Amino acid sequence: MKMIQLEYFCAVCQYHSITQAAQKLYVTQPAISNAIKELEKEYSINLFIRSKNHMSLTKEGEIFYQKANHLLTQFRQTTSELYDLGKQKPSLRIGIPPLLSTIFFPDLLLFFRREYPDIPVILSEYGSMRAADLVQEEVLDLALVNMHFYNIDKMNTLRMQQDHIVFCVSKEHPLAKEKEVTVEMLKEEPLILYNTDSVLNKTLLALFENAGLKPNILLYASQLYTIRSFVLNNLGGAFLYSSLLKNDRNLVKIPVVPLIYQDIGLVWKKGKYLNNSVEAFLSFAGTQVKDS
Repeated sequence: MKMIQLEYFCAVCQYHSITQAAQKLYVTQPAISNAIKELEKEYSINLFIRSKNHMSLTKEGEIFYQKANHLLTQFRQTTSELYDLGKQKPSLRIGIPPLLSTIFFPDLLLFFRREYPDIPVILSEYGSMRAADLVQEEVLDLALVNMHFYNIDKMNTLRMQQDHIVFCVSKEHPLAKEKEVTVEMLKEEPLILYNTDSVLNKTLLALFENAGLKPNILLYASQLYTIRSFVLNNLGGAFLYSSLLKNDRNLVKIPVVPLIYQDIGLVWKKGKYLNNSVEAFLSFAGTQVKDS
């Protein structure tokens, strides 16, 4: 039995599919299939009931999954502890959403690296909810997130700052002279929204739904550059964090009323051993918390 085999097995248990597990782990499907076959052969058990598009655990498989998951957790924690005993600093794995990462994270990372130049930092770009899931799966140590999602209470959190949402348009847009806007005023406006799986997007869609309105969505975009280009060309308006474009004089930023506040912060897994690198970053980040 190898740890990599257990990792592949647990991924299939989580996603009920070799195909999805392979995509999430960035490995080939045969690699996962062979790992499971080797485990079944080594212990003379059937781990899965296989159907065309779904894999479910047998009774033996359920017991094996509990044991395997526990072993993986212990292995990861032990690895982190052993790193701390030696001179080598463990890498710090942080998930960052594209929009949020541009608000204050570059400065935070720059100052942290000046303070701790020997700690390797690995950044991965994900939406808030996906990043939080990867923290729970221990693929990431920390994630910078919009903290307004349904299972945030299952995680440890450090609130960094509060922001609010504004509606951005070009200077030529009919709404550019408005001092504030409501959702009702935007029911016919072409909207450029951020990715469909983002917390910001879900917040806005809920806002329209609660008002009994259907938003006129022109585009779901994944990059700030794309959103800004569409807005500047007067193709539509976009909801963004107020601090995101505070120095951009080419866009008109209109407050949405009532104000929609959003908390931005770091999350990490409850009950997980924190190595020296993670503890150092959290301690440093705590000194950078901004008042509302």
